[in-house]
Amino acid sequence: MKYTEITFETPEENLACDEVLLDLCEDGHSGEILRFWEPNQYFVVLGYSSKANQEVNLAACKKNKIPVLRRSSGGGTVLQGPGCLNFSLILNTQNGRPLKNLVETNCYVMAHHQKALQPLINSPISVEGFTDLTLNRLKFSGNAQRRKKRFLLFHGSFLLKFDLEKIEQYLPIPKKQPNYRKNRTHKDFLTNLNLPAEKIKRALKKIWSAEERTRVMLKDHIDKLVKKRYDKQEWNFKF
Repeated sequence: MKYTEITFETPEENLACDEVLLDLCEDGHSGEILRFWEPNQYFVVLGYSSKANQEVNLAACKKNKIPVLRRSSGGGTVLQGPGCLNFSLILNTQNGRPLKNLVETNCYVMAHHQKALQPLINSPISVEGFTDLTLNRLKFSGNAQRRKKRFLLFHGSFLLKFDLEKIEQYLPIPKKQPNYRKNRTHKDFLTNLNLPAEKIKRALKKIWSAEERTRVMLKDHIDKLVKKRYDKQEWNFKF
């Protein structure tokens, strides 16, 4: 597996990049890839089937000019911003690993990440819900996936030094939530790892054997996809 550390200027470009990487691999132009990126502004990201008017405080977002965007993968709505480290894994589903369906993939990837990060943290790390990593039942990582015929995209984020108060401002408590949440507010449910991003990157690169850096040329494809999808209201507010 190869890795890349590439953060684009806009949220739309960063979301489009994950989709372009998946298509690149699916079309046979690349092998497996691990990407890291760190947002430089706040924005809301809806899961593919999420409903903006139910899962986002749209008035607050409009007032403070917080973009509301939609990604191509499933999962719930999140607030992205400084202090958050994102990763994207493009994995081949045809090489004998337990990646045949959503459940197998969730278990496989989360077990890897739990094992990778545990040496960095004194408290036990647990996998809760389907794809949450927690410390003492406080969530610090959430994840989602999108599948194609031969490759899948598994991506997520780690809260490192994120302003958790802002999540309260822009996202209501979700109606659909894992049992362990027990209807807790965001600030009572989430926690920061307070670790340098580089430590997380090194741990994930090691667990996935991502030893060689790749500099794939994606900008033209990303620009086209942003214009086609990610900067359009018809996409971002389709549900």
